[in-house]
Amino acid sequence: MIKVRIGNTEKELRDVRESWINEQLSRRRRDEESICVQVTIDKPPLNMALSTPGCSGPGGGRAPNARERRIFDLWDKFKLNSSDFKGGNLIAFLKQI
Repeated sequence: MIKVRIGNTEKELRDVRESWINEQLSRRRRDEESICVQVTIDKPPLNMALSTPGCSGPGGGRAPNARERRIFDLWDKFKLNSSDFKGGNLIAFLKQI
């Protein structure tokens, strides 16, 4: 199962629409709120949670396996590890996982 959380709203990937992502990010930027996006992937052998820099809390844990490492590399490729990512970056990432 793959879930996407933006702020306090969480949806399963199958229910996520590009318009929802863009609306959520635009509203938070307009209101000058911190933008926290979390993607949770629990589809064996993948078991991971990714967060943008606007999220608080502990990170890390065990070392990723090879498949998880590829997902982390995609996260970095689409600049979701920086605070100035765009909705299109998140959309492109979700389409490739």
